[in-house]
Amino acid sequence: MRPTVGPRAIREQWVAVDARGRTDRENTRVGTSAVIRELAPPEVRGRIAGLADVLIDCVEGGSSVGFMLPLARKRAEAFWTHVADSAEAGERIVLIAEQPAPDGSREVLGTVQVIFASYDNQPHRADIAKMLVRRSARRQGLGERLLRAAEAAALRAHRTLLVLDTVPGTPAERLYLRCGWTPVGIVPGFALMPDGRECDTRFFYKRLEAVA
Repeated sequence: MRPTVGPRAIREQWVAVDARGRTDRENTRVGTSAVIRELAPPEVRGRIAGLADVLIDCVEGGSSVGFMLPLARKRAEAFWTHVADSAEAGERIVLIAEQPAPDGSREVLGTVQVIFASYDNQPHRADIAKMLVRRSARRQGLGERLLRAAEAAALRAHRTLLVLDTVPGTPAERLYLRCGWTPVGIVPGFALMPDGRECDTRFFYKRLEAVA
């Protein structure tokens, strides 16, 4: 049986080092000028490279988001190609946090998705998924801004019941509690960390006020 990850080990993973050797605490200015926006479905395909960068960075930093180490760029880009297809089919909304880069482009710092329930009897429900923030841009409030933007996008789409899950003992769990999400239980050993260790998963829901 694989060992289960404990809260202390999970917390330690969030004191991460970026490609230039800086810790999260040293990256105090990264992300302060970020803009949160919803991508039009055709735009998602054009941002695959930047979105793959964010996904790879989070997985390498120890985030349990559905992928294992090592995460090849080809695999990451294939995932985002699927997301682009799904967005163009009207099945989900993709939001990003971006800021100007030195070369004049716009660097993707974070992302989140609103995935619409596929069943006929759940037209009011959606999942919040793939909430990802680069390690170098954390502790600047981007996670909360992305979450609030995702809730607003879901409400505009008349999705009033949202569901998500995360690993207990992480900053993400504290963010959801702070933002008014209701925990409904923990499933032991539900998933694996990127290095193969088992981790528990806590599920949350949130009801939004319907748009008139």
